Amino acid sequence: MVSGLEPAPDTDATRQPPPDTLARAGAARFWLAVVLTGIGTGIGAALLTRLLEAVQHLMWPGAGMDLLDAAAQAGPWRHVLVLLGAGLVTGLGQLVLVRLSSGNGIDITAAIWFSAGRLPALRTLGSAVLSILIVGMGVSLGREGAPKQVGAVIADGLSDRALLSDEQRRLLVACGAGAGMAAAYGVPLGGALFALEVLRGVLALRLILPALVASLIATAVSWLALPDAPTYQIPAYVSSAPIILWALLAGPIAGLVSVFYVRMIAWADRNKPTGWRRLVAPTLAMGLLGIVSIRFPQLLGNGRDVAQLAFTGQVAPALLLGLLLLKPAATFLCLGSGAPGGLFTPSLTLGALLGGVLGYGGSWLWPDVPQGLFAVIGAGAVLAATTQGPISAVVLIMELTGRDRSFIVPLLLAVATATLVARTIEPRSIYDARLTDEQVRARQKLREPPQH
Repeated sequence: MVSGLEPAPDTDATRQPPPDTLARAGAARFWLAVVLTGIGTGIGAALLTRLLEAVQHLMWPGAGMDLLDAAAQAGPWRHVLVLLGAGLVTGLGQLVLVRLSSGNGIDITAAIWFSAGRLPALRTLGSAVLSILIVGMGVSLGREGAPKQVGAVIADGLSDRALLSDEQRRLLVACGAGAGMAAAYGVPLGGALFALEVLRGVLALRLILPALVASLIATAVSWLALPDAPTYQIPAYVSSAPIILWALLAGPIAGLVSVFYVRMIAWADRNKPTGWRRLVAPTLAMGLLGIVSIRFPQLLGNGRDVAQLAFTGQVAPALLLGLLLLKPAATFLCLGSGAPGGLFTPSLTLGALLGGVLGYGGSWLWPDVPQGLFAVIGAGAVLAATTQGPISAVVLIMELTGRDRSFIVPLLLAVATATLVARTIEPRSIYDARLTDEQVRARQKLREPPQH
């Protein structure tokens, strides 16, 4: 006889904790991963920066701390030999990297959108170290690519340990990459917005706090070893009616230049050498860069020193025009040869040079406007248009220069018009360069709001 008071069977299903308990446990694991991502990325960014400085001072010894000063004092043979060495290191490094993983690439944007943030760890970290070595030797690419890759790899690894969902992994990997940007340049707010607006493609309230926490922790940790100071030192520029009018005119031009630049980058990335050409192409490309840099040492490195001079109006008109043509060509040459590296500072430098050139025309009409202010506004406009991240670009310019709202009105006008023109013509950013046309269209559909 079966009694109605018999206990229920002791099965696995009856022993499962309540759903709210599981949700709290998952949230706790996610936030612990966010904190650990920030700590690890901050340490990684500090170590990579020290490595970059060591390589730079070894290859370009001089009295000054800046690459431009040291390169200007170096003899012609050092230019050629160091850059030939960078090309050889690039070629050998690429041959090693392609054997570390059978994956199709190490692009963070593609990984976030189409692989739930999963990255080949060894190959990505190897690429980060390689990019730091060659940028320190003078290759015309950015240094922020390495800490972004380190942050993304740390986030990806922690996602496995914390058993995070694919959506949580995507967010955490974007936060890790943004934290790498934040730690490298001391821009916690800009790094967080960059992670969401540019990499994740979504600015939503539920995503902002994790990005802020990761970037803030990474920046604070990096400050234990790196100086807490603005990347660019500029005077206290102020807005005026002439610079506002100039921004309205210069913004669309910056947008058009950005479209051409993005397409150059996309073509260079898609036509990188393969097979035995991985060794030959970078050696030839870097050797050519070394020869040209004898006359134009400003072409070496990521362009930070050139942008600093442009921001303070210390570059002659003829040199500005020459560098406006040569600097992006140098970046195109290096990237097309297979060299890994970032594109953030080269893009900002392009904008500074463009703003400076257009600013000399504006100075004929408005001689009272400081020449350096034209370059600052141009840098923000091109940065926004090439990354297609107008909000993060404005915040990054403010954090990089240590200025708040003194020139915010012309900066916003130039950023808005440049981004509008660029988006109308070209849907890709510099970080979408490795995406195929089908992937770009698929990503655009994923970013569209649902139809009701």
